[in-house]
Amino acid sequence: MGFYQDQVVPFLTNLAVRNRHLAAYRDRVVPAATGRVLEIGIGSGLNLPRYSANVRQVIGLEPSPQLLGMARHAGHRSFPVDLIEGSAEEIPLEKASIDTVVTTWTLCTIPDASRALYEMRRVLKTGGRLLFVEHGRASEPNVVWWHDQLTPMWKRIGGGCHLNRAISSLIEGAGFRVEQLETGYMRGPKPMTFMYEGSARQA
Repeated sequence: MGFYQDQVVPFLTNLAVRNRHLAAYRDRVVPAATGRVLEIGIGSGLNLPRYSANVRQVIGLEPSPQLLGMARHAGHRSFPVDLIEGSAEEIPLEKASIDTVVTTWTLCTIPDASRALYEMRRVLKTGGRLLFVEHGRASEPNVVWWHDQLTPMWKRIGGGCHLNRAISSLIEGAGFRVEQLETGYMRGPKPMTFMYEGSARQA
């Protein structure tokens, strides 16, 4: 499992998040970031070209050294990009030092997502925003049943990815106020494609 998790999963993750159907979500959410930005799970840097001129710095946090290596070669605009190998459950930044936190298809894989969200709230300045696109628990009971049945196996083959996390509830439970939220299915099997897209601020 060590080789699979360390070498194969980063490759598969990068392949999966390059799905062309995800681009529209990125294009709607990422350009809204401003100021000093912390991107949780920056992966191979697919969001970097989408940040606007309103960003003055992007700090990319990522636990996979393989994905960080890819991110170093990603294109971006004229702002500094600092890449950090680390965990969202212990963000190595000072309190109230970030204007915008961005997560795109990241909360599903963090072992302790609630703790990570508390950390995101800690590093956000007063009035700062959390911008997110995530997949998770659907609203239809029959799809939820499949979420729960598939998640134990899916976690093992998908680098810890949970299909059944209720993203908006997790965010609110960590002390955020969701100010904008769109949900619905994208193309593909329903248990894997229920999306949460929106923004939140400290409650």
